[in-house]
Amino acid sequence: QVQLEESGGGLVQPGGSLRLSCAASGSNFRLYAMGWYRQAPGKQRELVAVNTRGGITNYADSVKGRFTISRDNAKNTVYLQMNSLKAEDTAVYYCNAARGNSLYWGQGTQVTVAS
Repeated sequence: QVQLEESGGGLVQPGGSLRLSCAASGSNFRLYAMGWYRQAPGKQRELVAVNTRGGITNYADSVKGRFTISRDNAKNTVYLQMNSLKAEDTAVYYCNAARGNSLYWGQGTQVTVAS
């Protein structure tokens, strides 16, 4: 069982930056692929970025070059550094942990980009 807790969301102006954190409880964090997803009002949840247990990263085209996912296995934490934020990045951001048939979600953290 893995529990995930996101933090770091908030209100930021266009062009600004935020760093989201997701702290995981439980063991074997390093064996999980960790991802960030987001869901904007009226839209489906979409993948933002993923960091596999081997350290391979993938990003949605909409965030490439602006967002960076990283993980610290010693701290059981995954991060999402978001730069050059746009209004269309406004959404609830969710942390996800996946391993085999096991899938876990955090409660989400709101990110609002507005002037």
